[in-house]
Amino acid sequence: MQARENLAADAADAAKSVAQSAADALIPKTNDRQKWWQQITDYSLIVIFAIMFITMSLTVDHFFSIENMLGLALSISQIGMVACTMMFCLASRDFDLSVGSTVAFAGVLCAMVLNATNNTFIAIVAAVAAGAAIGFVNGAVIAYLRINALITTLATMEIVRGLGFIVSHGQAVGVSSDTFIAMGTASFFGVQLPIWVTLVCFIVFGVMLNQTVYGRNTLAIGGNPEASRLAGIKVERTRVWIFLIQGAVTALAGVILASRITSGQPNAAEGFELNVISACVLGGVSLLGGRATISGVVIGVLIMGTVENVMNLLNIDAFYQYLVRGAILLAAVLLDQLKNRGARD
Repeated sequence: MQARENLAADAADAAKSVAQSAADALIPKTNDRQKWWQQITDYSLIVIFAIMFITMSLTVDHFFSIENMLGLALSISQIGMVACTMMFCLASRDFDLSVGSTVAFAGVLCAMVLNATNNTFIAIVAAVAAGAAIGFVNGAVIAYLRINALITTLATMEIVRGLGFIVSHGQAVGVSSDTFIAMGTASFFGVQLPIWVTLVCFIVFGVMLNQTVYGRNTLAIGGNPEASRLAGIKVERTRVWIFLIQGAVTALAGVILASRITSGQPNAAEGFELNVISACVLGGVSLLGGRATISGVVIGVLIMGTVENVMNLLNIDAFYQYLVRGAILLAAVLLDQLKNRGARD
């Protein structure tokens, strides 16, 4: 009996090993020339950011001050958190346009539940669960109903934004709980809590991408969905999980934003999704799927945040800031096209 159980266990382990090998084989491989091109594009991004950072430090007053550096880190905390999960969406050949609406709705819902229950934990759980539910719907519709991610997430973007306005009657929902407000203001070793949360997200999702079956399957699906399915990867289930986690983390970002501004605002985070996607693509995540690095995403987020910070320090008109953000998005897409072309040649 024991021998039979051991044999069954060995067979299960062997099956897992074969499945994992198949998943690894589906991740797009690169030859020496492609690796050389990839290293150039990766390092060039770091060099560009370093040059930009040094230039701004020397030419823009107060840019390199401790206060501004902490402010910069705080300002990119929401984008950084959501970029970690958007990385998985893009790497699997999908994307999510509903993240801005989810941030706003989660903040409104959290504030309303908090005012009704006076319990910070319940309010946070309710908001994160709502975000996960939004992500689950997105993932299920895209994976099982085979509806394009653009149409699906564009629809949920409008629906969720509308729900936020309906439940709040179009008004900001204020909160007065000291415990909740402390989430956005508390500091550890001189660094505010939202920054620590973002750092944890970078580490956790970096490990998930590089060291787990989930991450390898995500890259494999982005590289070739049909071949991944034939290799035994549960493509639909993985896609649902990608969007579910995306929704939960986005909702957490919305909760932290509501804590920072002491209210849930239904019009918050408008255009947020484009900033997140820009940061990811600028950081080397391919719009065609199958390629992503957490280090690249971090650099992309830092570039987006630095540009925004400098424009504010220079008091550049908000209308011109729209032009700059649009130009960055266009540049990110062009850079992605150049990378894909260089990888193919």
